This record gives sequence, structure tokens and C-alpha cells, in this order.
Amino acid sequence: MLVLAGSIRVPVDKLEAARPVIGRMIAASRAEEGCLAYHFAEDLLEPGLIRIFEAFRDQAAQEAHAASQHMKDWRATWPDLGINDRQIMHYVVSGSHES
Repeated sequence: MLVLAGSIRVPVDKLEAARPVIGRMIAASRAEEGCLAYHFAEDLLEPGLIRIFEAFRDQAAQEAHAASQHMKDWRATWPDLGINDRQIMHYVVSGSHES
């Protein structure tokens, strides 16, 4: 399993415009084969900070996701929405369990 965790920043005055765009991208991503989890969450203490958590079955599923048309469309919106300071870490996970 491949897990990606990180954040992006959206200027506070662009959040209302960004939310539906982010929502469409999340819905399309969650529908992908090999996508196990896909979450964006607004930080309650830092307006404009969006926390990201993604999980994919394997590297191939994540690469297909990154190359998808909806991700190209999403990245094309970044300049108009002022999205910046993208920080994402990739983690290879050999197993998991509920606690």
C-alpha cells in the first residue's frame, strides 16, 4: 500500500471558490480503481491550510491517479485559486490493522 500525507494552502479569500473544485477532484479520485482512501480536510486552527491523506493499493494505482485527466484539470486550477505550498510525503506501508 502507498500512503500520501501532507498539505496545501489556499488563500482564505479563495476557499469558497476552491471547495467545489476540490470536491469534484476528490469524488473522481475516490472512484478510481486502486484508490483506498482520499481525504482533504480544512485545518481548524489555520484557515487556508488543507490537510491531505491518500492511500492507494500500490505504486501503479497512484501513478495512474497522478496521470488522470481529473488531476490534470485540478492542477490547472491552482494558479486561479492561489493554491500553493504543496507538501506531500509518500509512505510505503507493508500492513495495517484497526486499533
